[in-house]
Amino acid sequence: LDEVPLDDSKTFELYQKGGTLGTFQFESEGMRKYLKDLKPTTIDDLIAMNALYRPGPMQFIPNYIERKHGREEVEYDHEDLVPLLQTTFGIMIYQEQVMQAAQILAGYTLGGADLLRRAMGKKKVEVMQEHRKLFVEGCAECNKIPASKANEVFDLLEKFAGYGFNKSHAAAYAVVAYQTAYLKAHYPVEFLAAMMTNDMGDTAKLTILIEEAKQMGVEVQPPDVNESRVVFAPAQGGKVIRFGMAAIKGVGEVAVQQILTAREQGEKFTTLYDLCMRVDGRSLGRKVLEALIKSGACDCLGLNR
Repeated sequence: LDEVPLDDSKTFELYQKGGTLGTFQFESEGMRKYLKDLKPTTIDDLIAMNALYRPGPMQFIPNYIERKHGREEVEYDHEDLVPLLQTTFGIMIYQEQVMQAAQILAGYTLGGADLLRRAMGKKKVEVMQEHRKLFVEGCAECNKIPASKANEVFDLLEKFAGYGFNKSHAAAYAVVAYQTAYLKAHYPVEFLAAMMTNDMGDTAKLTILIEEAKQMGVEVQPPDVNESRVVFAPAQGGKVIRFGMAAIKGVGEVAVQQILTAREQGEKFTTLYDLCMRVDGRSLGRKVLEALIKSGACDCLGLNR
C-alpha cells in the first residue's frame, strides 16, 4: 500500500464521479454529492473534505468548492497568511493553521499557540481576553499590525478554532481512504467481493453492493455448488463475482467447507445424488440442502428447483 501513487488519475476519477460507496470515510450520500461538485484533483482536497465534513465546518464546504473552481475570490486577512492558507483557498480548516497563524503573526511559541487553540476551543472568556491582549501586542511587535486589524484576525481565529479539525488526523484518514478508493478503481472485482464478504450477514447492505457492482459493470452470479467458494470471490472470465455459499441463509460455513473438500478430491458434481453421496451427510442435512436448492446453487445439476 505504501507504493500506491497519491496522484493516480483513475482514483481521482472515481472521487469526481462520487463512486466512493464502500470506501473509508467518503461513502455517505452527502459526501458523495459534494465530491461530484468539488471534483477533487489532489490528496489535499481529500484531507480538506475529511476535515470539513463535520457539524460546524460543513458550512464552508460550498466556499471551498467555489474557490477551487475560481468562482469565488480567495481572500487572505494578512499577506503573511498566504503560504499557510494557499492549499485551502484562504479558508482556515485545521487546528494546526490556527496555531501557525498565531506563531506567524503574533510571535507565539508552538506551546503557547497550542494553549491558545485549546482556550479558543473551550471558549473560556477570561482566558480568551488574556490571549487577545497577548495576540494584539504580539502582532504589533512582530509585524507592526494595528490593533484593529489584529482584533479582526483574532476574531477570525476564534471562529475557526471552534470548528478546526486536527490536520494530522484528517491526513491519516484521507490517505487510508485514498488507498481504499485506489483498490476500488483498479481492482473493482476483488474490492467488491471483499466488501460483500465483509457484509455477508447483512442482506440490505449486500443488495446495495450488488447494485453498485452492476453500476460498475461487474456481474454478480448466483451461488453454484460447482463454482462458489465459502465467501464472495472473483470468478473465471472477466468482471464476475460468484456469490459465496456461506452467505446463503441456512447454509453454514462447515457445510460449505465439506462441499469444497469433496469438490477438490474429485470432479464437479454431476447430479443431486452425486452431491449427496460425496458430501458428509452430517454437514449436508435436509435443511442445508433445501437452502442450497432454493438459492439456485444446485441449478447446475440439471433439475429445476
